[in-house]
Amino acid sequence: MTTASIDASQRKAAGVVGLSYLLVIPPALFAGIYVAGQLVVHKNAADMAQWIMSHERLFRLGIACDLTAFTIDIALIAALYVVLRPVSRGLALFAAFCRVIETALFFSVTLKYFDVLGLLSGADYLQGLDANHLQSLARLAISAHNSGYNVGLVLAGVGSTVFCYLWLKSGYIPKALAGFGVFASVILATFTFAYVIFPEYAKIITVSYYGGPIFLFELAMGFWLLIKGIQEPGSRPS
Repeated sequence: MTTASIDASQRKAAGVVGLSYLLVIPPALFAGIYVAGQLVVHKNAADMAQWIMSHERLFRLGIACDLTAFTIDIALIAALYVVLRPVSRGLALFAAFCRVIETALFFSVTLKYFDVLGLLSGADYLQGLDANHLQSLARLAISAHNSGYNVGLVLAGVGSTVFCYLWLKSGYIPKALAGFGVFASVILATFTFAYVIFPEYAKIITVSYYGGPIFLFELAMGFWLLIKGIQEPGSRPS
């Protein structure tokens, strides 16, 4: 497969892709693994509420890290489109729209965390409501956040699958790396979509199964694009 010669805008965008992949990892891991992991441990509504209010600054830091990661994702998506548009404008646009909707959904469900803080704040306008009721509503808001986030991950998997297919088709990076990206993205999309139909599987197939491969791919891509960059199609062995 050959495409038009790589131009300067593509090379710059590839650098943005690599940098974005690496910059997004620390805030995403902190918010999505560490902070969210604490919420999973405290399944009881009262225990969860107590943990959140006794670690409110940490909880807010998790929100800030989420917002930072989602903002970096915007730059990542735009850069991916610029790099891969010459391969197939239609597919690159489809993938970009999937990822943009995913990111918008992530921003939207993050508002649920502010609802949690509001419900547990003890504000005067909440004095007429029972504490147990407020804690249950806060727990419901967290569940709504998690459900919305899972839907976002389905779109992330679909968009990433198409982008990785374009990487594979382009010849800009090693085919083995692009192929692994397709595999990791399909796993992400498949497992998170399966949770919509079979939610009980979430207790068996944890985030490490579908998150591990895509994490390794994005980490490898980040370093590859920053160190090696993209190369002309046909200039590397298949």
